[in-house]
Amino acid sequence: MPPRAPPPAAFPSLDAYYLHHLRSCSTPRHAAAVHAHIVRAHPFPSLFLRNTLLAAYCRLGGPARRLLDEMPRANAVSFNLLIDAYSRAGQTEVSLATFARARRAPGVRADRFTYAAALAACSRAGRLREGKAVHALAVLEGLAGGVFVSNSLVSMYARCGDMGQARRVFDAAEERDDVSWNALVSGYVRTGAHDEMLRVFALMRRSGMGLNSFALGSVIKCCAGSDNSVRDIAAAVHGCVVKAGSDSDVFLASAMVDMYAKKGALSEAVALFKSVLDPNVVVFNAMIAGLCRDEAAVGMDVLREALSLYSEVQSRGMEPTEFTFSSVIRACNLAGDIEFGKQIHGQVLKHCFQGDDFIGSALIDLYFNSGYIEDGFRCFRSVPKQDVVTWTAMISGCVQNELFERALTLFHELLAAGLKPDPFTISIVMNACASLAVARTGEQIQCFATKSGFGRFTAMGNSCIHMYARSGDVDAAVRRFQEMELHDVVSWSAVISSHAQHGCAREALRFFSEMVDAKVVPNEITFLGVLTACSHGGLVDEGLRYYEIMKNEYALSPTIKHCTCVVDLLGRAGRLADAEAFIRDSISHDEPVIWRSLLASCRIHRDMERGQLVADRIMELQPGSSASYVNLYNIYLDAGELSLASKIRDVMKERGVKKEPGLSWIELRSGVHSFVAGDKCHPESNTIYAKLAEMLSKIDKPTATDASGTKSDDITRNKQSWMNWHSEKLAVALGLIHLPQSAPIRVMKNLRVCRDCHLAMKLISKSEKREIILRDAIRFHHFRDGSCSCADYW
Repeated sequence: MPPRAPPPAAFPSLDAYYLHHLRSCSTPRHAAAVHAHIVRAHPFPSLFLRNTLLAAYCRLGGPARRLLDEMPRANAVSFNLLIDAYSRAGQTEVSLATFARARRAPGVRADRFTYAAALAACSRAGRLREGKAVHALAVLEGLAGGVFVSNSLVSMYARCGDMGQARRVFDAAEERDDVSWNALVSGYVRTGAHDEMLRVFALMRRSGMGLNSFALGSVIKCCAGSDNSVRDIAAAVHGCVVKAGSDSDVFLASAMVDMYAKKGALSEAVALFKSVLDPNVVVFNAMIAGLCRDEAAVGMDVLREALSLYSEVQSRGMEPTEFTFSSVIRACNLAGDIEFGKQIHGQVLKHCFQGDDFIGSALIDLYFNSGYIEDGFRCFRSVPKQDVVTWTAMISGCVQNELFERALTLFHELLAAGLKPDPFTISIVMNACASLAVARTGEQIQCFATKSGFGRFTAMGNSCIHMYARSGDVDAAVRRFQEMELHDVVSWSAVISSHAQHGCAREALRFFSEMVDAKVVPNEITFLGVLTACSHGGLVDEGLRYYEIMKNEYALSPTIKHCTCVVDLLGRAGRLADAEAFIRDSISHDEPVIWRSLLASCRIHRDMERGQLVADRIMELQPGSSASYVNLYNIYLDAGELSLASKIRDVMKERGVKKEPGLSWIELRSGVHSFVAGDKCHPESNTIYAKLAEMLSKIDKPTATDASGTKSDDITRNKQSWMNWHSEKLAVALGLIHLPQSAPIRVMKNLRVCRDCHLAMKLISKSEKREIILRDAIRFHHFRDGSCSCADYW
């Protein structure tokens, strides 16, 4: 046996010498060096020294488990250190296995700290079942009633979401301290039981228990996130903070500023902010974020105040944080101040925050919302770590700017990068699929969402309803609606609007009635769907009644879209004078879109005189819009006034007004194929035109007429005319070539379908014995066996 080495002169013992060095270790390498020195020079280290070495390995990283295995003797402290270290590292299984080993180890008696460490491991991992087992063992050992273990039990049950059991443990505890009450309050806050939290908070105050900053912060957070029923509690909590002498605590000050801002009490938030004697950057952050929290309520003055606060942060010499920049960029975004936003971007680069995910996302939103698409892409590419948040911002920006194909491409790149999208990402992508009406792609994304466990989310179901309806499959939209566990106002509005767009007016109104019976309060979007259904179904009296219900029973102010629906409702029914009077009495009488709706009705009912006046009004309000010129041109053409029609074309050329080109597209297994009129760029162009000629030859039946009296002979009289090459006919021809007989042909179009094509689709559906679903700019048309779902009321 080697002789014991003498301790250095400055230390009373070798243990003290090595303890001094272990406490100053800052890296695993340093701890290992001290360990090696102990092995060589100190053959009989005390258990306390070994536990200190074990603690160093647990703190810095190192072979802690191996050291415990090699220790000739261990006590509860040894095991407690290792249980806690594994718990903090997220290795719950190993932590609990070490706890079980401690209970079996000879000469070791697990104490209250052992059980507290094991309960903390269960708490961090949300392992309720294992936590209950540890609880049972603590009861057997007689430790469960002590305040230390009971506090750990309350915290464990609260973090695992079982507040009922947490309250039972709390009530059964032999003694309670401030930690006990704070743990219970924090648990209720975490689980969203706001009312119960407030009751416990009041009971705690009556019991004379003190509140620490953490508990007060939890209560304030609860008040900030709760509904208006506890709005008055916010002031009471503020009073408790002042009474406790914690009003100078900047952590609580920032939390209270955030609370008042979330409750819409900006004046109170500003007053509180100004009362803080020495606010730090966290308090400034809370105030800046609070000023631009409510997008609907903020005005330019409020946003300018938010931007001026950032200038004050700089003038005070404070270092802005990531949260400072993300809030200020949001303020720039809401204010539409792209130039100030660019300056903030420069500050972000100066402070080296360009790698922050939230700042990157905020900058992307700023650039996309301002129409700076390529700047947004450059900003995206400059973010070193592109996580789901930044990818989602990019996809959302593309959808917002109608770059739907680019949005889908980005989504596929996100998946290829090995990232897992969240429900919000998938919902945005589903909206892109809805806009493109690519049902096959939408179905694949829905399957991905279901496999990822997102299918149960209401928002996901709502996106699916919208996607299927926009893709022409209203039955699939209804099935998805029926599969959902919970229907919110968006769900009901989506299914109502789906039937409205497909011409199923009575079904839309039936769903609205069911929605009211389900005690779901309709909003503006719901009534827009109802009014659209009445308009497309010719239900004039019902539509006017629902318009009054919206205003009088639900106190909803009609928007320009609601007014346009009423004009369309009256105009389609031939009540053009009533529609015009409605416009002139409306607050929206200067909006071009509402007059365009009346102009379209003038064309339907061949009212050339009124159409001229309405078109003049639109040209006065919006001289650069081609829709009014085209509608008036068609009115003249239908009336046989070729010279007047020709003059309209000349006026368009003089004013540089160009008609938006008609575009149609169809989704096949090979992808999405788009066409314009007379398009010959498709690789199968020859086959398509041959099929189109075959289709048109089959429908050459002079006796067939549409609602306007146009004979089918007019369609086929000149097969090489431009009308025969309209984009929707080319898309249908491609669908007939590639799709099986049982599959419906779904074609989408960006403009309203013309009468010629509408009649042609009816006849083609009969001659080819195929269902054709055509979505134009107004609605869906389902063509089956020579008839259309719109019953020629479109």
